[in-house]
This record gives sequence, C-alpha cells and structure tokens, in this order.
Amino acid sequence: MSDSEPTTRTAQTGSRRAILDRLSSWHVESPGLPELDSSRLTCFDDPVTKFVEMLAVVGGEAHLVERPNEVEQLLGSIEAYSQAKEIASLVPEAVAGNVEVTVDQDPHLLSSLDWVIARGEFIVAENGAIWVSGSTLPHRVMLFIPQYLAIVVSRRDVVHHMHDAYARIGAPDPGFGVFVSGPSKTADIEQSLVLGAHGCRKLQVFLTP
Repeated sequence: MSDSEPTTRTAQTGSRRAILDRLSSWHVESPGLPELDSSRLTCFDDPVTKFVEMLAVVGGEAHLVERPNEVEQLLGSIEAYSQAKEIASLVPEAVAGNVEVTVDQDPHLLSSLDWVIARGEFIVAENGAIWVSGSTLPHRVMLFIPQYLAIVVSRRDVVHHMHDAYARIGAPDPGFGVFVSGPSKTADIEQSLVLGAHGCRKLQVFLTP
C-alpha cells in the first residue's frame, strides 16, 4: 500500500460526508397523500362469505366452526394432519399440539415442523387475508417454515377491505405483523402458478364465533 492511499481514502470519506450533509439540509415540500374517495370502496352484504370465497380463490380453505374443539376434529379428517409427527399449536384451546415452542429456542430447530396452528387477529373480506400479529408468535418463522399452516380467528373480527384493515391496525408498533392470504405461491417457473413453493403447502382457516 502506498503512502498516498490513506490520504485518498480520507478525502473520499470527507467528500461523501459533505454531500450527505448537504442533502440532509435540503427541505423538500411533500405534495401530501391524495384524498381517499370512500364512495369507490366496496362493502359486502356478507363479508364473511366473501372472505371464504376469496380465500378459496388464492388456494386456501376456510371452515366455520361453532366451538374451538371442532378445529382439531376437522383437522383430523385431513390426511396430512393425521399423519403429522410434529405439531406446534399457539391456540391450545383448539389444538393441543405435541411440540412446545419457546422464545429462547433456536428457530432453526423448527424446520421439522409439520403443522403450526396460529392465532389470527382479524380477516379481510376483499382478498381473503388474515392479519397475524407478531406478539402471538414465539418466532415469526413459524408462519413460513412448517409444511402446513392453520389459523384460528373469530369471524366476528372481519373488515371489508384493506383500507379498513390498515385503519384497524393503526400506527404500527415495533415488532412484526403480516397479512397471510393462502399458501405460498410462485409463477416465475414457466409462467405457471405453483402453490406451496416457498412456504406452507396448504392453508386452513377456522372461523370461530
């Protein structure tokens, strides 16, 4: 290394800092967000039925149940569940599960999970999405790493569209949350839609009273 290289590097750092300082000192007027025309938003006569319909369109399956214990009964009729070896449940009143997951556990150890039963906060009618709060998850990877995913959510907690959904969430809290709509998908391969390519292979949603 020549003697001039440290000097050149220092000069480059100083120039970069001067440019960034000038940029940060500029005040740019924002045009603001456009006004929302609420008359163009669709509200559904039966938002729960619309949710079930849209969830099927994106590859998921919804079940209306009257009691939490019906969830495990319905899951038991699914071959992939009855043959599963590792089931982690975050909704113990619905499904007992046989794998305990803790916050201090290495999430890499969850790669062998067959099923995860998670808790949803509310559902969105227009696109079949379910909002899942990270506060209910010991590890956020639990929504993406198992072979199959089931979400239990009250059908009373339904909004018509995403505008209502974001209004309900409000200002985001530090942490994690995600909208889940159907199993994972990709259409990059030969322009053909493939379900379950990068995450859960199937999504089951159970709508409790």
